[in-house]
Amino acid sequence: MKWVEHFRKNDLLGVHLAVNIFVATTLVWLLLQKMAHLDPIWAISSVIASSDPIVERAFTFFRGRITNALLGCAVGLIFLIFGGTSEWKLPVALAVTVLITSYVVRVPTMWRQAPITAALVIASELIHRSDLTPVQIGLHRVGEVMLGCVVGVTVAWLMSKVWPVPQAEKESGAATKP
Repeated sequence: MKWVEHFRKNDLLGVHLAVNIFVATTLVWLLLQKMAHLDPIWAISSVIASSDPIVERAFTFFRGRITNALLGCAVGLIFLIFGGTSEWKLPVALAVTVLITSYVVRVPTMWRQAPITAALVIASELIHRSDLTPVQIGLHRVGEVMLGCVVGVTVAWLMSKVWPVPQAEKESGAATKP
């Protein structure tokens, strides 16, 4: 039963993270699905990526995700608008995005977010909706990603005030190392 005592005292990071994600996902779901009648999946994925029971890390993830998502959005929109109709548009845009995030922006936390966001924006061209253009769909998706990031880091900050992570868990950080 020594492991139970150890868990009770020192290993609640997973429980903290689960509570953060539960609260943030519920908020995003209610906001987007119930109130705005939008699909919240992109925002929920951002909630998960931006959440951490240790609020300092949550802010680091938030900064990296926002910076790289904005970069991916910009590159994706440029390729969406000026990239023509080539089937090579997506792989070239993703490669360009990776090079820019790696060698120009250089925010290594969540650096993969840049090409993911570029892909989301460019893939919006494949969705055929009569009421929205591909650019509008791409911008909606990026907005959902940004909303998820903001909700994720806000919930992490609020939970750190309501239910702080003990110092021993902060130092070990085993459950949520990036």
